[in-house]
Amino acid sequence: MVVALKQSSLLGGDGTNDDALFALIAQDIETQGYSIRPTALRPELASSLLHHQQNMATDNFKSAGIGRGQEYLENEFVRTDEICWINGDTAVGQQWLDWNAHLQSSLNKRLFLGLFSFESHFAHYAPGDYYKRHLDAFKGEANRVLSIVVYFNSNWSANSGGELVLYQDHFDKEGIKVVPLLGTIVTFLSEDFPHEVLPANRDRYSIAGWFRVNTSKAQKVDPPL
Repeated sequence: MVVALKQSSLLGGDGTNDDALFALIAQDIETQGYSIRPTALRPELASSLLHHQQNMATDNFKSAGIGRGQEYLENEFVRTDEICWINGDTAVGQQWLDWNAHLQSSLNKRLFLGLFSFESHFAHYAPGDYYKRHLDAFKGEANRVLSIVVYFNSNWSANSGGELVLYQDHFDKEGIKVVPLLGTIVTFLSEDFPHEVLPANRDRYSIAGWFRVNTSKAQKVDPPL
C-alpha cells in the first residue's frame, strides 16, 4: 500500500498548527502505533533542513552502521547510507531539536510515554543505497521508544525508489510503502514495527530520530555520552 500524498491545513503546513499536528500524531500512535503525515512539516523548516544537509561538507558524513558506542559496527549487508548526527551546533539544527522537544512534550502529555531524550541524524542515500528490514529497538530493552523520520525530497516519482516500507509485525510481507516526499513525517513505536528502506535510484535526503526513556542506573548513564 502506498500512502497518498495530500496537503491539509491541519498538518502544520502553514507554520501555525504544530499543536494540531502533534495532536493528530498522538491520536495515530494511540490507535494504531504509527503515524504517517504527508507533507506535514512546516515548509520553511523542511526547506532549511534540506538546504543545510545538501550544503554540508561531505566529510561531515560517515558510513552508517548498526549499534552504538563500543558496539557500533559498519555492515553493508544491512545498510549502505551515510549519516551525520545533529547536535544543535547550527541554527537550523537547533530549530529541528526545538521542534522535537515540543513534540516530545505534547506526546508525553497526551500518551504518558515518559519520553526523556532525543537523538537524530541526517541520512543521505546515494543511488543504489538501502537499509534492509530491521527494528529500531528490541523488546524489553526500554531504550528507543518512538522513532521519527522526516523526508526532504521534491518531485519524487514512482521510478525514484527509496520508499520506506513499514511492516505491521514480523509476519507482514507486504507492508505500507511511504514515498519520501518533502515534509512527510513518519512516527512509530520503535519496538513494534519492522521496516526497511528500498534501494534509491536518486539521491535521497531525510532525518531519522529516536525518542528514548531514561534507563540510567548507578554507574550506567543512558543514553551514553
